[in-house]
Amino acid sequence: MIKQFSLFVSITTAVLCSSCITNKDVVYLQDKGTVIPDSLAIKELSKPYRVQVNDILSINVKALDEELTAIFNPVETTNLNVNQGQSSLYFNGFTVDLHGNIKFPILGDINVLGYTIKDIEDKVKTELLAQYFKETAEIFVTVKLAGLRYTVTGEVGGTGIYTLYQDRANIIEALANAGDISQTGDRTDVLVVRQYPDGQKIHHIDLTDITAMHSPYYYIQPNDIILVKPLKRKAIGAGQTAFQNLTTIASILSVLVSTYFLTKNL
Repeated sequence: MIKQFSLFVSITTAVLCSSCITNKDVVYLQDKGTVIPDSLAIKELSKPYRVQVNDILSINVKALDEELTAIFNPVETTNLNVNQGQSSLYFNGFTVDLHGNIKFPILGDINVLGYTIKDIEDKVKTELLAQYFKETAEIFVTVKLAGLRYTVTGEVGGTGIYTLYQDRANIIEALANAGDISQTGDRTDVLVVRQYPDGQKIHHIDLTDITAMHSPYYYIQPNDIILVKPLKRKAIGAGQTAFQNLTTIASILSVLVSTYFLTKNL
């Protein structure tokens, strides 16, 4: 009985002690030997984003005569909070429909599916000059995505749908905006569900490895879904630190010792 008890205690102690969360589990962008020391300044990969269905575009047209461009530009409202700003973009922006088109004043349907922002600017300007303006109008067209809208769920500080009002953002910035990955979250295998013309695909990225900056999924895209799985050690109920594990071991030992002596005295 004593030998079995000792064996059980040894196995339990080994399992709990080995399940502590270490720095390697929580530190981002570590050099794991996959990068030559002299080339740690890795070039970030960020390909131009190509517009997808359900994206919302903000398009602004300017010319020497502002009255001529009024029909193309929504009325600007100042002093809007974040939520009101999002609502304004939804109602006044140009949503890409299921056919990849936006409905633009005067010009009608314009197909933008798969185009970059620069491509769309050139396309709108060309159509305006061909159908509405003269070259002497000196028109200027700017196109922007109405924010980077993405979803975060799993082992993070705050799950939900977020919008970043900037041209680009990497996945670490996106996670930080959502309260960051918790200590029990698996940074070595973060899932990115990305939208493509033919459907959605799931991609994997190891955020603890500095080579993640080479990944095409390091920079988020509109409508990305970021999924953070729990570490396996959380599933077995182990503590996050050595102290928590020792407390768990002490509790188990106390129960086992009490049970042993009660059984022995029967």
